Amino acid sequence: MNRSSALMAIFLAGAGLSACTTTTNPDSLAQNDPYEPTNREMFAFNQGLDKHVARPVAVFYNDTVPEQIRDRFHYMLANMDEPVTFANDVLQGEPVRATQTLGRITFNSTLGIGGMFDIAAKMGIPPHDEDFGQTLGVWGSGEGPYWVLPFVGPSPPRDSAGRVVDIFLDPFTYIRFDGFHTLSYARAGMGVLDLRARNVDTIDQIERTSVDYYATQRSLYRQYRNNEIHNGAADTTDLPNL
Repeated sequence: MNRSSALMAIFLAGAGLSACTTTTNPDSLAQNDPYEPTNREMFAFNQGLDKHVARPVAVFYNDTVPEQIRDRFHYMLANMDEPVTFANDVLQGEPVRATQTLGRITFNSTLGIGGMFDIAAKMGIPPHDEDFGQTLGVWGSGEGPYWVLPFVGPSPPRDSAGRVVDIFLDPFTYIRFDGFHTLSYARAGMGVLDLRARNVDTIDQIERTSVDYYATQRSLYRQYRNNEIHNGAADTTDLPNL
């Protein structure tokens, strides 16, 4: 199964949650989490995979691969994601940020040797991430009911749809060459490993200090996505009218 088919399957699995049993718990409804029992089951499944597979592999990767090499992989993966960020900068009507992203692609792909080195950051062009879920949020689309998908984690309808659209915004979806399937699988696998490895201590601390780890992740996910949609600026849409 290619990357597009895999993410489409994830999206359809998420859409299927609409047929699951709901809860009348007022606290869950207040959190816009009407499928909390099913979400918690999916969360427990994902936690089991993380505990027995993802985290041990990430720890082994950190312990055995030198940091400089890990950084090279990280920068290359980030560089491969920049075209999607550029497309969403344009769709969000952000010409300055789009220009910055285009500069990062140009400098890092050439002087940075295919993105192995973040030359653009040293030139004063900092990185930022954009995806189509954020684009939908910028133009006023609501998050929708909270979903937790197997193998993915939190991915409400807006973000699930955004994942699918980002596939079609990614030029690597259309490039064909000998070994492109291998590159796609390696990119996906290394992306998961890189993300988990760079957050081992942070995630461990959050889990240790959480009374309800599921509720904590739900809250942190929404805060993170809201911050990303507003590019770090304070959200003033729900302030009281004084």
